[in-house]
Amino acid sequence: MKKAYFFLAITAFGINVFGQKTIDQKVSELLSKMTLEEKVGQLVQYSGFEYATGPQNSNSATVLEEIKKGKVGSMLNVTGVEETKNFQKLALQSRLKIPLLFGQDVIHGFRTTFPINLGQAASWDLALIEKSERIAATEASAYGIHWTFAPMVDIARDPRWGRVMEGSGEDTYLGTQIGLARIRGFQGKGLGNIDAIMACAKHFAAYGAAVGGRDYNSVDMSLRQLHEIYLPPFKAAAEAGVATFMNSFNDINGIPATANKYILRDLLKGKWNYKGFVVSDWGSVGEMVPHGYAKNNKEAAEKAILAGSDMDMESRAYMAELPKLVQEGKVDSKFIDDAARRILVKKFEMGLFDDPYRFSNEKRQKEQENNQENRKFAREFGSKSIVLLKNEKNLLPLSKSTKTVALIGPFGKETTANHGFWSVAFKDDNQRIVTQFDGIKNQLDKNSILLYAKGANVDDQDKSMFAEAIETAKKADVVIMTLGEGHAMSGEAKSRSNIHFSGVQEDLLKEIAKTGKPIVLMINAGRPLVFDWATDNIPAIMYTWWLGTEAGNSIADVLFGIVNPSGKLPMSFPRTEGQIPVYYNHYNTGRPAKNNTDRNYVSAYIDLDNDPKFPFRYGLSYTKFKYSEMKLSSTNLKGNQTLNISVNITNTGNYDGEEVVQLYIRDLVGKVVRPVKELKGFQKVFIKKGENKTVNFTLTPENLKFYDDELNFDWESGEFDIMIGTDSQNVQTKRVNWLK
Repeated sequence: MKKAYFFLAITAFGINVFGQKTIDQKVSELLSKMTLEEKVGQLVQYSGFEYATGPQNSNSATVLEEIKKGKVGSMLNVTGVEETKNFQKLALQSRLKIPLLFGQDVIHGFRTTFPINLGQAASWDLALIEKSERIAATEASAYGIHWTFAPMVDIARDPRWGRVMEGSGEDTYLGTQIGLARIRGFQGKGLGNIDAIMACAKHFAAYGAAVGGRDYNSVDMSLRQLHEIYLPPFKAAAEAGVATFMNSFNDINGIPATANKYILRDLLKGKWNYKGFVVSDWGSVGEMVPHGYAKNNKEAAEKAILAGSDMDMESRAYMAELPKLVQEGKVDSKFIDDAARRILVKKFEMGLFDDPYRFSNEKRQKEQENNQENRKFAREFGSKSIVLLKNEKNLLPLSKSTKTVALIGPFGKETTANHGFWSVAFKDDNQRIVTQFDGIKNQLDKNSILLYAKGANVDDQDKSMFAEAIETAKKADVVIMTLGEGHAMSGEAKSRSNIHFSGVQEDLLKEIAKTGKPIVLMINAGRPLVFDWATDNIPAIMYTWWLGTEAGNSIADVLFGIVNPSGKLPMSFPRTEGQIPVYYNHYNTGRPAKNNTDRNYVSAYIDLDNDPKFPFRYGLSYTKFKYSEMKLSSTNLKGNQTLNISVNITNTGNYDGEEVVQLYIRDLVGKVVRPVKELKGFQKVFIKKGENKTVNFTLTPENLKFYDDELNFDWESGEFDIMIGTDSQNVQTKRVNWLK
């Protein structure tokens, strides 16, 4: 008993009973030896010199000297065993030999790339998403990387914003679940394991609500909307132990996120008790000067550190200004100590003080250069991310024995474009990436012929290639058109006011359609596009996003029925730009439009239907699924009872397939108006042809909670509609009464 009391007593004082110091003790010891400039140095991050992901300010010679003096804590865009070792050697020349952290934008794969993130979200498969990040972490860590600037958990309802490709779409619940899966994948069994890298929840916060869909733009919204729609994925990430957070570029109601004390100090580090560290986005500390929130870099550095931004990425404000601000009494040194402590803790957790080179291993890097198992998974993941939007007369899947197939469009023989935006470039990408042409050719029978014509460029008015494309189509039994937007037309700084097919691609499609040949249209894009003519006139349409290293094989697997498509849209697809934003969980208004024909004195456009061209969660299969009437355990509930919901799904078609079963609710009356639908659960189930499966969901009062106008998070007694269906528009509904 005395031994037990002794154990409790000494552990209460943070002493390890086996005589080893805790990480907190080690950090405290180290901080006590550090000068003010060395502490500030830990808060500084610079980019490497060969590859930049933003406007670079750093002088390479100066940076190298600062590293040797202990004035740099982290580098980004430094990749590979040799390069990371060289930079780490410089850091170990500093007085205290504190190792560097190496960060990299590992967004949708590293050496092996997977579908762009929005495409991954279309798979609705959390296990596949987590595994993709596990692979990405294993590959990246083998190249000396410690830290990725992912996942992006911004909720986005405006497809004009280029960075929708990097997130999970318009829904808070889905975005939260995918964000958690990504964090689990990146951080694996825990920091310190050799195949785990630090994840980063970004962009904190509300970046996806930028006015007009213009990147870096302002965000102006109620605190209630901020808490209900945009903050939940970040709160969940903090609770899940994500290693770091990244600020967003935007201001929130007039205060730049980088110096927004409310979200950083009061919420993240205060109410949420977050123990990791916060890094600015590229240059966002210094950018508070053009924002008009700080008159110069000195004032920007002061406001950022006081608000809770721990590390300055590439604006050179902290190293230049923070020591002076402390000496002048404008910044209490406790803020510097807190920021440095948070960063040093992560370096200890990663094991870098035990071995600064532990992630820079030539053998591991060689093993991950061309890992065939990873490529096999990439092929599977790509096929599961494709969304079948239309399939008249069951044109798809195609027969492998089709005599003559024509592939027409600017993306048929693309290589690196299949990566999509936000991918790490390697010199041998052209040789490694499977083109759409090669993927299709590899699956056609040996007696079949695959013809090809580019037809048009991605983004110009040149129609000189039309004639060749038309003649090619005339020779074919079926035409596969591959159109969309260039891989660098979506992503950061890639906002578009016009999200139709660029250049003369739609004109090319119309000309090929005149040949009368059956057409399968593949759309390559990083965002929802507007393609109304194609939807109304082309019999089969697949949304293929940008699928990564194995793109061509993934596409061919779906075209020829090796894989039955199961993807569902993670964003609503608008009919035209004037309809944006359009999203499924809108409010009803006092004058809701009851249908698309009666538009008199209701909330509607007089010249356009209200509903999207393709709704949230829409996606077809080669088979058919029939839903039974859903069953509820009760229609009258009280208090903390659990509502059990079940539905039977039967595969009535001719193919085995996967169906994403979706659960929505509607709170009919509340203190504040509630959305017409809210996603509360989903399950992806595999059902063989002719078989059926029962899918079960549960709801508790926790699922009914919402923020009122005073930011109280609770639920109210009342009536609730319970909905189950195959997409957000096609649902069956039952009503329950739920009393407190």
